[in-house]
Amino acid sequence: MKKKIILDLDTGIDDTLAISYVLGSPEVELIGITSTFGNVLVDQGIRNDLAITDLLGHPEVPVYRGESHALKKDSFAVSEVSAFIHGKNGIGDVEIPDSPRKAETESAADFIIDSVKKYGKDLTFVPTGAETNIATALKKAPEIKDEIGNIVIMGGALTVCGNVSPCAEANISQDPEACDMLFRSGAPVTMVGLDVTLQTLMTYKDSQKWREIGTPAAKFLADMVDFYIKAYETTSPNLNGCGLHDPLAAAVAIDPTLVTTLPINMKVDTEGELRGRTIGDNDRLNDPNKTMKVAVGVDKERFLNEFMTRIGNVAAAAK
Repeated sequence: MKKKIILDLDTGIDDTLAISYVLGSPEVELIGITSTFGNVLVDQGIRNDLAITDLLGHPEVPVYRGESHALKKDSFAVSEVSAFIHGKNGIGDVEIPDSPRKAETESAADFIIDSVKKYGKDLTFVPTGAETNIATALKKAPEIKDEIGNIVIMGGALTVCGNVSPCAEANISQDPEACDMLFRSGAPVTMVGLDVTLQTLMTYKDSQKWREIGTPAAKFLADMVDFYIKAYETTSPNLNGCGLHDPLAAAVAIDPTLVTTLPINMKVDTEGELRGRTIGDNDRLNDPNKTMKVAVGVDKERFLNEFMTRIGNVAAAAK
C-alpha cells in the first residue's frame, strides 16, 4: 500500500512546489491538503490549493479549512515581507483559473484525526506553515501522537540563525505555542529547518527547464519561481537562488534518507526575545526515548535531481 500523505499548507510559492513534488511522486498518495495561515490568509490558501491541484491535473485531492490564526491570537494579518516574497496572492502574483470546487465541510483537525484512525502508521503529516492545525488535533485527540506514522515539519533552525529574528524561523514564529505543544507531545517529529533548506537552491536556469516543457502548468511554475528568485535577490542576495524549504520537507517525508538527522528532544521558546526559538529541551536531554529528529545535513544533489524530475513530470502530464 502506498504511504499516505497530508500536506498542511499556508500556500505560498514553496508550498506550491511541495504540492507539485508530492503529486509527482508515484510511491505516495496525497490524500488531502489542510489549509492554514502564514504566507497568505487561510481563505486565499484554500483558493490556491484548489486552483493549483486543478491546474496540475489532480482535482481529486480534497482541501480542508484549517485554523485562521494562532492558538493564543484572535486574528492574523499577512506581513509585508511575506507579501513581498510570495506576492499578494501567495503564488507570485501569477494568475491561474479559480477552481469550481470548494473546501470540504469537515474541519482540518477532524480530517487529521480521522486520517490517523484510518491509516495509522502508514500516514505522514507534513506541515509547512504554522503547527496550529496539528496542535488543535492533538488537543482534541491526544492519542493520535502514538498512532500516526510520522510528522515532518518545515520549520525551525537549530544550528543556524533564524530568518525573522536572530533565532526564530518564520513558520515557528507564527504560532510558537502550537509548535511547542507538538514538540513536547511525544509524537514522532522530524524537523526540516533552515539548517538544510537553505542548502537546497533553485536558479533561473532551473526554472527555464520547466518553461521549456510548454504546458500551462509548467509555465505557471516557472513564472511563479522566477518571482520567488527575484524576491530572494533582495532578501538574501548572497544565496544566488531561492530556498526550497517546503518541497524538501515533502521529499524527506517520502524518502528520509535525503537528510542526516540528530536525535534530540526539542522545545520552542514562547516568551521574550527568544520567542520562536527551536532548541533542545534540557528537561528531556537524558530521556532515552528520543521522539524527535532534526535534519542537520542534506544530500542536495540527489534532492535537486529528484525535485526537478518529479515536478517536471507532473507539469508535463498536466495538459
